[in-house]
Amino acid sequence: MFFDPMYFVFIAPAILLALWAQWRIHATYAQAQQVPAPLSGAAAARHILDSAGLHDVAIEPTPGHLTDHYDPRDRVLRLSEAVYHQRSLAAVGIAAHEAGHALQHGYGYVPLVVRNAAVPVASFGSNASFVLLLLGLLFSLPALLWAGIIAFSGVVFFQLVNLPVEFNASDRAKAELAALGIVSPQEMVYVDRVLGAAALTYVAATLQGILTLLYLIARFGGSSRD
Repeated sequence: MFFDPMYFVFIAPAILLALWAQWRIHATYAQAQQVPAPLSGAAAARHILDSAGLHDVAIEPTPGHLTDHYDPRDRVLRLSEAVYHQRSLAAVGIAAHEAGHALQHGYGYVPLVVRNAAVPVASFGSNASFVLLLLGLLFSLPALLWAGIIAFSGVVFFQLVNLPVEFNASDRAKAELAALGIVSPQEMVYVDRVLGAAALTYVAATLQGILTLLYLIARFGGSSRD
């Protein structure tokens, strides 16, 4: 890519989707934040985990806004301060989603296992791909260009595997919230909107990865024939 205007033409749909997703998540989060819930985000997550027998998974507050995540290495659910403390449907929905990842880990959900195994490949591909592409361009070496493309494909693979993991975590969250009576059917619409908007951000990131890979193949894949 390296400042090629055509790259931005390639990924324009993903950029537009990402902007829409960001607007949606902030709008739906702000709306659901105004609707009270019977439990805080931390208490809701604890209830879900304990009901599944995952008493050993800890829950901790973490700095930042929407920095919530599940750490499978330390078996810790880290919730942003607002989600951890607030009693709102926004907080409960996001906390339940992260608890959904802990449930996946506890039950050995196969796509999560594959995703976690792909993390080193994606990390390497993200760091190495553009270095290889730059070196391939500078020294006119098609082999390095293809090595860069292959390295970046590891990033796309991770994103593709991550999609079902995120969607499944949201499905588990909504099922648990309903089964445990934390959220009523009438209130579930707010949780649905927040988690649906969050899912759009993952779709946008995956689309950008796919379009970037297609661009790299179109731009550099034919170099060996030039």
